[in-house]
Amino acid sequence: AHELRTPIQPILGLSEVLLNQEGNIEQYHEFLNTISRNAKRLQQLTENILDVTKIESHTLKLHKEKVNINEKIRDVINNVRSQIRNPDKLKIVFAEPKNPVYVEADSIRLYQTIANLLTNAIKFTKEGTISISADVKHNNNELIISVKDSGEGIHPVIMPRLFTKFASKSFIGTGLGLFISKSIIEAHGGRIWAENNIDGKGATFAFTLPLSISH
Repeated sequence: AHELRTPIQPILGLSEVLLNQEGNIEQYHEFLNTISRNAKRLQQLTENILDVTKIESHTLKLHKEKVNINEKIRDVINNVRSQIRNPDKLKIVFAEPKNPVYVEADSIRLYQTIANLLTNAIKFTKEGTISISADVKHNNNELIISVKDSGEGIHPVIMPRLFTKFASKSFIGTGLGLFISKSIIEAHGGRIWAENNIDGKGATFAFTLPLSISH
């Protein structure tokens, strides 16, 4: 409820200012940017709540198609880079497979899952590198996508319930992203997990997907 209320206040407040035509043109642009940003945040929160409802009522449907993983990961990286506050100190590196890798998956839901993991990594990593990889395991006929960061790692209190609803120690977000991601990956016949890195710096989140037969 708190997360839903937070973006509503600036949307309403700044809209009132614009309606009353107070301020100058530069302020108008600043207000409109803030309204747009918070409206998008509210939209995402609403989508998350609707997704949870679908998951719990067993009505989450997948629309599978042939997806090029290389392209999908590049798209996500390009879109989430804007969330990095200090681009000089934090980089996203993609260890891209030499050849295209294909899976039969719901393209939108797959994008959502990868974006969730990268957004989390950005949120908890102030500087260093976020590495994302896509490794083909022919013996299991599966693909493993992993996101490794150099942030603060997973808190011991959160670890046992990491992929459950509202599991978060952050003041930003609902703690629904990982719960939704887990449900999406399991609906694809895959699995998802996370662990703190051995060197004590950051964490790694990973999930599997069955490889496309055509691959």
